[in-house]
Amino acid sequence: MIAKKTFYFTVLTLFLFLTSKGLYFLKKEKEINTTKKIYPNVFINQINFGEKTKKDIINFFEQKNNKLKEKTITIFYQNEVVATFSAKTIKINFDSQGAAERAFLIGRTTHLPSKIYQKITTIFNLNRFEIELLPTFDPQPIKKFLKNAKEKYEKPTKNALFKFEKGKVVAFAKEVWGQKVNEEKFLFTLNKITKKMIEEKKENFFIKLPVEKIEPEIKLSEINKFGITEEIGVGKSDFTGSISSRIHNIILATSKFNGILIPPGKILSFNETIGDVSSLSGYQSAYIIKDRKTILGDGGGICQVSTTLFRAALNAGLPIIERNHHAYRVSYYENDLPAGFDATVFAPWIDLKIKNDTNNYILIQTKIDKEKNLLFFYLFGKKDGRQVEIEKPKIWDVVPPLPPKYQDDPTLKKGVIKQIDFPAWGAKVNFHYKVTKNGKILFEKDFFSYYHPWQAVYLVGVSE
Repeated sequence: MIAKKTFYFTVLTLFLFLTSKGLYFLKKEKEINTTKKIYPNVFINQINFGEKTKKDIINFFEQKNNKLKEKTITIFYQNEVVATFSAKTIKINFDSQGAAERAFLIGRTTHLPSKIYQKITTIFNLNRFEIELLPTFDPQPIKKFLKNAKEKYEKPTKNALFKFEKGKVVAFAKEVWGQKVNEEKFLFTLNKITKKMIEEKKENFFIKLPVEKIEPEIKLSEINKFGITEEIGVGKSDFTGSISSRIHNIILATSKFNGILIPPGKILSFNETIGDVSSLSGYQSAYIIKDRKTILGDGGGICQVSTTLFRAALNAGLPIIERNHHAYRVSYYENDLPAGFDATVFAPWIDLKIKNDTNNYILIQTKIDKEKNLLFFYLFGKKDGRQVEIEKPKIWDVVPPLPPKYQDDPTLKKGVIKQIDFPAWGAKVNFHYKVTKNGKILFEKDFFSYYHPWQAVYLVGVSE
């Protein structure tokens, strides 16, 4: 009998409990739906918006949007600023309306089982519903920026080329690493930044444009047996102001050196390499210095080539066995460097000689930029850790040009004046050249130049 009474009491208690809970549920649900509020325990970005209205949510995130407008994102490529976007320009903002709708739909879905589950678990605090809201942005300005960045910074890979025939390299190209803008990584970083813009008070944010290196399939070190792997030195000279015949000679003489290999321990002679310099070998008449005079002669401009090779050898840290300066300061060689970095040649007595004292072959490659009037000599081999020090030249005993000289010329008509030599300031110049390796001096040398003051010479016509 007691057991029966206990059972009925338990059932009654449970009934009353469930009835009270049911009444509470119905009352709470009616209150929420009447006031059009969000169901309890609905969180957006870990903030509880339960029993708030959609308007409350919209106002909250619109306040955040207003704070965003003045913030900026600056994009760098290496150390260069390549773009700046304000949050207003690319419309970085929270979708406040969408967030309010998403929160409001919890407990109001059209799927009946889900609807009942959501209502019960939210009202009775059995579960919390989390909504993650991230700021969005207008992708069009970003797409345009990435398109321009790819066009500007992406580079294709180039495979190395090395073809050796009859003692000379006839086809050569060092491999070129390509690079690619990592668009996916950039957008991932941008999304992280937009989130930080909300969380942090600072106004300026920065992104480094991610660029990936692309390895070429064929490398120079893999396709030649001479140990040539990289550039070890480059020489440059500017021949602006040269007459057409001088430029012709520069191009012809330069071609003699392209593809030349210097074996380890060997000395390269400029005169031997270039061979015959005359009209028979294709050279034209241009100004040369001979017997302390500037005259027209076959091969004028050859010294532009020897000067450029001299500079390349210096920068590569090679021993200069023989080098001779010009009789006077030639303007071409001071277009881009101070006085003292020239090297004259005149076969068979005056030569430029450089030695390959490395353990590998050295390859000479040349390039002429006709538009900018620039000549380049590139030396390729394998770096061995040597360091090059070239001191700034010391210039002293600077003297002005001698007075102009006028001499009668019966071959010219009276009244005609023709300039055949040009003035130049005299000077003494010296620079110190030192090459070290592992802290020890391999060799060092002073390059002294004595430039005579030069006078202008005019021929004056006397013929009637």
